Amino acid sequence: MIAAEGLSFSYPRREVLRGVDLQAPHGQVLGLVGPNGSGKTTLLRTLYGSLRPDGGAVLIDGDVVDRLPAREVARRVAVVVQEVAGDLPLLVSDMVLLGRTPHRSGFGGARRTDEEAAAAALRRVGMLGKAHEPFDGLSGGERQRVLIARALAQEATHLLLDEPTNHLDVRYQHEVLDLARSMAREDHRTVVVVLHDLNLAAHYCDNVLLLDGGSVAAGGTPEDVLTPEHLEPVYGVRVRSVPVDDGFQLVFRPARAGAATAPH
Repeated sequence: MIAAEGLSFSYPRREVLRGVDLQAPHGQVLGLVGPNGSGKTTLLRTLYGSLRPDGGAVLIDGDVVDRLPAREVARRVAVVVQEVAGDLPLLVSDMVLLGRTPHRSGFGGARRTDEEAAAAALRRVGMLGKAHEPFDGLSGGERQRVLIARALAQEATHLLLDEPTNHLDVRYQHEVLDLARSMAREDHRTVVVVLHDLNLAAHYCDNVLLLDGGSVAAGGTPEDVLTPEHLEPVYGVRVRSVPVDDGFQLVFRPARAGAATAPH
């Protein structure tokens, strides 16, 4: 489990997070949603120790992140960031082998166990057939699957993803999030994902944390959080929830002329 207690964080002259609490248990997907500038990515970075909070604490399975050695954090937490340079001179297999770094000692090369773990991870995401192709020759969706394979090879019990569907077409958006959800449910991992698309969050997340101006506006199941009552004042648009076979779909409309919206 990843837990945050009273997190606050500020950049120079700008407060970004204020008193944020969250719990992300094993076996579930927690979605972080909110408008641009609401603090989603900053919150994610504090969860894996890239940013040190000004107040509060992040705990991984009960241990405070700031007190853990970096190698131990890397063994427990795998991160898939929003953008990875596409011109890295690496084969797909080499990219995935980078996930084995926390398990190696010294500067030795990949061991047989590392190569087996990398191959198993690529097979899991359907990319084993491209193991010897250049990473920079892949499509956006394929790159994301390779990066998730790298996280799988890392054998971490917690997976954090920063907008993994950004710039992907509809098919790859669903493939990537379906894969992330399977890692939570089948492998009993903790998965925390930053998402812009609220309908994807509704479909793939077990719980959602709605951020607004660095504070938690609402938290709970998608059915409880992604409602017109919570979303309209945060996003400043009209929202309608439409029942569908496997849940609900959100429909958005511009705010009515002259209607008051919440300040950000």
